[in-house]
Amino acid sequence: MQRLWPAWGFDIDGSRRLDLAEFFGNDRPVVLEIGFGMGEATARMAAADPATNILAVDVHTPGQGNLLNLADRLGLTNVRVGNGDAIILLREMLAPGSLGGLRVYFPDPWPKKRHHKRRLIQPEFLTLAATRLAPGAVLHCATDWEPYAEQMLDVLTAHPDFENTRADGGFAPRPAFRPLTRFEGQGLEKGHVVNDVLFRRVPREEQAADRA
Repeated sequence: MQRLWPAWGFDIDGSRRLDLAEFFGNDRPVVLEIGFGMGEATARMAAADPATNILAVDVHTPGQGNLLNLADRLGLTNVRVGNGDAIILLREMLAPGSLGGLRVYFPDPWPKKRHHKRRLIQPEFLTLAATRLAPGAVLHCATDWEPYAEQMLDVLTAHPDFENTRADGGFAPRPAFRPLTRFEGQGLEKGHVVNDVLFRRVPREEQAADRA
Protein backbone atom coordinates (compact mmCIF):
# COMPACT_ATOMS: atom_id res chain seq x y z
CA MET A 1 0.00 0.00 0.00
CA GLN A 2 2.77 2.46 0.90
CA ARG A 3 4.69 1.80 -2.31
CA LEU A 4 1.91 1.36 -4.87
CA TRP A 5 -1.09 3.34 -3.62
CA PRO A 6 0.32 6.76 -4.63
CA ALA A 7 0.65 5.57 -8.23
CA TRP A 8 -2.30 3.20 -8.65
CA GLY A 9 -4.76 4.02 -5.88
CA PHE A 10 -7.17 6.84 -5.12
CA ASP A 11 -9.68 7.82 -2.45
CA ILE A 12 -13.30 8.29 -3.46
CA ASP A 13 -14.01 11.64 -1.86
CA GLY A 14 -16.13 13.38 -4.49
CA SER A 15 -13.68 16.28 -4.68
CA ARG A 16 -12.81 15.96 -8.37
CA ARG A 17 -13.87 14.39 -11.64
CA LEU A 18 -11.51 11.71 -12.85
CA ASP A 19 -10.00 12.07 -16.29
CA LEU A 20 -9.86 8.35 -17.02
CA ALA A 21 -7.57 8.66 -20.05
CA GLU A 22 -5.09 10.62 -17.95
CA PHE A 23 -5.55 8.32 -14.97
CA PHE A 24 -4.70 5.19 -16.96
CA GLY A 25 -2.34 6.85 -19.42
CA ASN A 26 -4.36 5.73 -22.44
CA ASP A 27 -7.82 5.95 -23.98
CA ARG A 28 -8.76 2.27 -23.77
CA PRO A 29 -12.23 1.30 -22.53
CA VAL A 30 -12.67 1.40 -18.75
CA VAL A 31 -14.71 -1.17 -16.84
CA LEU A 32 -15.75 -0.36 -13.29
CA GLU A 33 -15.73 -3.30 -10.87
CA ILE A 34 -17.59 -2.71 -7.61
CA GLY A 35 -16.40 -4.99 -4.81
CA PHE A 36 -13.44 -7.19 -5.69
CA GLY A 37 -12.72 -9.07 -2.46
CA MET A 38 -9.05 -10.04 -2.40
CA GLY A 39 -8.63 -9.14 -6.06
CA GLU A 40 -7.55 -12.50 -7.49
CA ALA A 41 -10.30 -12.60 -10.12
CA THR A 42 -9.77 -8.94 -10.97
CA ALA A 43 -6.07 -9.49 -11.57
CA ARG A 44 -6.75 -12.53 -13.73
CA MET A 45 -9.26 -10.62 -15.88
CA ALA A 46 -6.87 -7.69 -16.22
CA ALA A 47 -4.04 -10.02 -17.29
CA ALA A 48 -6.26 -11.80 -19.82
CA ASP A 49 -7.52 -8.56 -21.37
CA PRO A 50 -4.79 -5.89 -21.37
CA ALA A 51 -6.76 -3.80 -23.88
CA THR A 52 -9.34 -3.03 -21.16
CA ASN A 53 -8.68 -0.86 -18.13
CA ILE A 54 -10.21 -1.94 -14.83
CA LEU A 55 -11.25 0.59 -12.20
CA ALA A 56 -11.67 -1.62 -9.14
CA VAL A 57 -13.46 -0.25 -6.07
CA ASP A 58 -13.72 -1.70 -2.56
CA VAL A 59 -13.46 -0.62 1.08
CA HIS A 60 -11.49 -3.65 2.30
CA THR A 61 -7.91 -2.53 2.92
CA PRO A 62 -6.33 -6.02 2.86
CA GLY A 63 -8.04 -6.67 -0.47
CA GLN A 64 -6.81 -3.37 -1.86
CA GLY A 65 -3.26 -4.22 -0.86
CA ASN A 66 -3.50 -7.71 -2.28
CA LEU A 67 -4.81 -6.50 -5.63
CA LEU A 68 -2.06 -3.90 -5.86
CA ASN A 69 0.51 -6.57 -5.06
CA LEU A 70 -0.91 -8.94 -7.68
CA ALA A 71 -0.93 -6.19 -10.31
CA ASP A 72 2.67 -5.34 -9.49
CA ARG A 73 3.85 -8.96 -9.56
CA LEU A 74 2.07 -9.66 -12.85
CA GLY A 75 3.27 -6.43 -14.45
CA LEU A 76 -0.26 -5.15 -15.02
CA THR A 77 -0.64 -1.53 -16.03
CA ASN A 78 -4.41 -1.58 -16.59
CA VAL A 79 -5.63 -1.71 -12.97
CA ARG A 80 -6.43 1.19 -10.67
CA VAL A 81 -7.84 0.76 -7.17
CA GLY A 82 -10.38 3.01 -5.48
CA ASN A 83 -11.21 3.17 -1.79
CA GLY A 84 -14.69 4.30 -0.81
CA ASP A 85 -18.33 4.45 -1.87
CA ALA A 86 -18.99 3.49 -5.48
CA ILE A 87 -22.16 5.60 -5.49
CA ILE A 88 -20.12 8.75 -4.84
CA LEU A 89 -17.67 7.68 -7.54
CA LEU A 90 -20.45 7.26 -10.08
CA ARG A 91 -22.38 10.35 -9.12
CA GLU A 92 -19.59 12.86 -8.60
CA MET A 93 -16.31 11.62 -10.07
CA LEU A 94 -17.10 9.98 -13.41
CA ALA A 95 -18.23 11.73 -16.57
CA PRO A 96 -21.42 10.72 -18.39
CA GLY A 97 -20.87 7.86 -20.82
CA SER A 98 -17.29 7.32 -19.64
CA LEU A 99 -17.53 3.61 -18.75
CA GLY A 100 -17.24 0.72 -21.15
CA GLY A 101 -18.73 -1.72 -18.66
CA LEU A 102 -19.73 -2.36 -15.07
CA ARG A 103 -19.15 -5.52 -13.01
CA VAL A 104 -20.80 -6.35 -9.70
CA TYR A 105 -19.74 -9.81 -8.60
CA PHE A 106 -21.15 -11.37 -5.43
CA PRO A 107 -22.37 -8.23 -3.67
CA ASP A 108 -23.72 -8.50 -0.14
CA PRO A 109 -27.12 -10.22 -0.55
CA TRP A 110 -28.61 -8.73 2.62
CA PRO A 111 -30.77 -11.86 3.00
CA LYS A 112 -33.12 -10.58 5.71
CA LYS A 113 -36.24 -8.98 4.25
CA ARG A 114 -35.91 -5.83 6.33
CA HIS A 115 -32.45 -5.31 4.83
CA HIS A 116 -33.40 -5.79 1.17
CA LYS A 117 -33.41 -2.02 0.65
CA ARG A 118 -29.63 -2.07 1.28
CA ARG A 119 -28.98 -4.25 -1.76
CA LEU A 120 -26.96 -2.44 -4.40
CA ILE A 121 -28.90 -3.55 -7.47
CA GLN A 122 -31.97 -1.34 -7.19
CA PRO A 123 -33.77 0.87 -9.76
CA GLU A 124 -32.14 4.05 -8.40
CA PHE A 125 -28.66 2.59 -8.71
CA LEU A 126 -29.35 1.38 -12.25
CA THR A 127 -30.56 4.84 -13.29
CA LEU A 128 -27.33 6.39 -12.00
CA ALA A 129 -25.14 3.68 -13.53
CA ALA A 130 -26.86 4.08 -16.90
CA THR A 131 -25.79 7.72 -17.08
CA ARG A 132 -22.13 6.72 -16.75
CA LEU A 133 -22.21 3.75 -19.13
CA ALA A 134 -21.59 4.28 -22.82
CA PRO A 135 -24.30 3.01 -25.17
CA GLY A 136 -23.85 -0.72 -25.69
CA ALA A 137 -21.80 -1.15 -22.50
CA VAL A 138 -22.60 -4.27 -20.51
CA LEU A 139 -23.60 -4.43 -16.86
CA HIS A 140 -22.59 -7.86 -15.55
CA CYS A 141 -23.80 -9.09 -12.15
CA ALA A 142 -23.25 -12.44 -10.47
CA THR A 143 -24.51 -13.84 -7.18
CA ASP A 144 -24.86 -17.16 -5.41
CA TRP A 145 -27.95 -16.00 -3.51
CA GLU A 146 -30.90 -17.07 -5.66
CA PRO A 147 -33.52 -14.62 -4.29
CA TYR A 148 -31.10 -11.76 -5.01
CA ALA A 149 -30.45 -13.14 -8.49
CA GLU A 150 -34.19 -13.07 -9.16
CA GLN A 151 -34.38 -9.48 -7.94
CA MET A 152 -31.44 -8.50 -10.16
CA LEU A 153 -33.13 -10.03 -13.17
CA ASP A 154 -36.48 -8.42 -12.35
CA VAL A 155 -35.22 -4.87 -11.79
CA LEU A 156 -32.91 -4.94 -14.81
CA THR A 157 -35.63 -6.33 -17.05
CA ALA A 158 -37.99 -3.57 -15.92
CA HIS A 159 -35.45 -0.75 -16.35
CA PRO A 160 -35.80 1.20 -19.61
CA ASP A 161 -32.06 1.88 -19.93
CA PHE A 162 -31.06 -1.80 -20.12
CA GLU A 163 -31.87 -4.87 -22.17
CA ASN A 164 -30.98 -8.48 -21.54
CA THR A 165 -28.21 -9.89 -23.71
CA ARG A 166 -30.05 -13.22 -23.54
CA ALA A 167 -32.76 -13.60 -26.14
CA ASP A 168 -34.78 -15.75 -23.75
CA GLY A 169 -34.73 -12.99 -21.12
CA GLY A 170 -33.16 -15.20 -18.47
CA PHE A 171 -29.88 -15.80 -16.70
CA ALA A 172 -26.67 -16.23 -18.66
CA PRO A 173 -24.06 -18.97 -18.28
CA ARG A 174 -20.85 -17.80 -16.62
CA PRO A 175 -18.83 -16.10 -19.36
CA ALA A 176 -15.36 -17.48 -19.98
CA PHE A 177 -13.80 -14.13 -19.05
CA ARG A 178 -15.17 -14.25 -15.49
CA PRO A 179 -12.90 -16.51 -13.44
CA LEU A 180 -14.26 -18.80 -10.78
CA THR A 181 -13.61 -16.86 -7.57
CA ARG A 182 -12.62 -18.35 -4.24
CA PHE A 183 -15.84 -17.05 -2.71
CA GLU A 184 -17.82 -18.58 -5.56
CA GLY A 185 -16.10 -21.91 -5.06
CA GLN A 186 -17.04 -21.89 -1.40
CA GLY A 187 -20.66 -21.21 -2.32
CA LEU A 188 -20.72 -24.02 -4.85
CA GLU A 189 -19.33 -26.39 -2.24
CA LYS A 190 -22.29 -25.47 -0.04
CA GLY A 191 -24.72 -26.26 -2.85
CA HIS A 192 -25.42 -22.66 -3.82
CA VAL A 193 -26.51 -21.92 -7.37
CA VAL A 194 -24.54 -19.14 -9.07
CA ASN A 195 -26.41 -16.94 -11.54
CA ASP A 196 -25.00 -14.37 -13.97
CA VAL A 197 -27.00 -11.57 -15.55
CA LEU A 198 -25.64 -9.53 -18.44
CA PHE A 199 -27.58 -6.51 -19.62
CA ARG A 200 -26.66 -4.01 -22.31
CA ARG A 201 -26.98 -0.25 -21.95
CA VAL A 202 -29.62 0.75 -24.49
CA PRO A 203 -28.75 3.76 -26.67
CA ARG A 204 -31.19 6.64 -26.39
CA GLU A 205 -32.35 6.35 -29.98
CA GLU A 206 -33.34 2.71 -29.38
CA GLN A 207 -35.35 3.77 -26.33
CA ALA A 208 -37.20 6.37 -28.42
CA ALA A 209 -37.92 3.80 -31.13
CA ASP A 210 -39.25 1.33 -28.57
CA ARG A 211 -41.56 3.93 -27.09
CA ALA A 212 -42.81 4.85 -30.57
